[in-house]
Amino acid sequence: MPNTGPEPESPPPLRVVAGIILAPAADRILLALRPLHKHLGGLWEFPGGKLEAGEAPAAGLARELAEELAIRVLDCERYLSLDHDYGDRRLHLEAWLVRAFAGEPFGNEGQQIAWVERLHLDRYPMPAANQPIAAALRAAMP
Repeated sequence: MPNTGPEPESPPPLRVVAGIILAPAADRILLALRPLHKHLGGLWEFPGGKLEAGEAPAAGLARELAEELAIRVLDCERYLSLDHDYGDRRLHLEAWLVRAFAGEPFGNEGQQIAWVERLHLDRYPMPAANQPIAAALRAAMP
């Protein structure tokens, strides 16, 4: 068998942030519906997106939430991180609690949003990478 050289290295995982946006004075969390034309379209997710090269996670989260929901993050903290392989892409996902924000969230890119009771997160179909976040939130709210 001919030697074809070393196996090509797989690209590094996409660095992604997600915001667990807590409703003021309520046990609800904001979810957004992924557009049908995007990867995993039609599923509900914690809003966020890809980090730009060299971008700090908190800064990327603030940028993404401003773009997607027209809100300004005032207080956030890292909640958990995980790696997930969808087969066609690998992710390193950091989920951040957003405890305070300015503005009224709306689907700035035309996406549907919903305030969901923490204990009912399992009623919304989510991408596999979001499911461990939802499970942790249902188990014990920080």
